[in-house]
Amino acid sequence: MSTDAVEADSNPPVAVSETAAEQALDLLSGEGLDTNVAGLRLFVQQGGCAGLSYGLRFDDEPEPDDTVVDANGLRVFVDPASLDYIAGAQLEYESGLQAAGFHVENPNVVSECGCGESFRTS
Repeated sequence: MSTDAVEADSNPPVAVSETAAEQALDLLSGEGLDTNVAGLRLFVQQGGCAGLSYGLRFDDEPEPDDTVVDANGLRVFVDPASLDYIAGAQLEYESGLQAAGFHVENPNVVSECGCGESFRTS
């Protein structure tokens, strides 16, 4: 881990459900990544019909200015620009008849596009 990354305090900016953490840890292990160092990067990027969209990917280690959240054994890396958009959000894993995957429940969202893939904040 980079020594400059910021560890989140007892009130993390992003929460992760137990199911989401289990799914992500299984995927991380399947990629051969060390779950003690590597983690899931949650970020916000420009895109989609509502203006912003979430991105998820695995990273070997956090960047120096990342906030690192430890949640249910999963390390989550959030860059400073994304943190403003997702502070207070919860990462969930949902499975259903038509689809399964990660979903961000974000209290900062004021509107979403019709397909739910992009969002806008105030």
